[in-house]
Amino acid sequence: MIGVDVGIVIIGLACLASAYRVLRRPTQADRAVAGDLLLFGFVGLIALFGIRAANEYTFDIVLVAALVGFLSALSLARALTRGKR
Repeated sequence: MIGVDVGIVIIGLACLASAYRVLRRPTQADRAVAGDLLLFGFVGLIALFGIRAANEYTFDIVLVAALVGFLSALSLARALTRGKR
């Protein structure tokens, strides 16, 4: 369980750094990348907390959150490029 605790701390610090980047970066693209990193950091934290608690529903939650995060990243990239391919 020490490895899981270390992983929680490291991913938590990465989430704090990406939250700072969301708040302080000037361009929308920087904020989009940081927001995507923040979302997937939270997905990682959910997975690690699920491992630590030995919860059987964690995989379902992580799967749905990762799918929603992926689709939101695609739609945000499409919005930032104004529909150009």
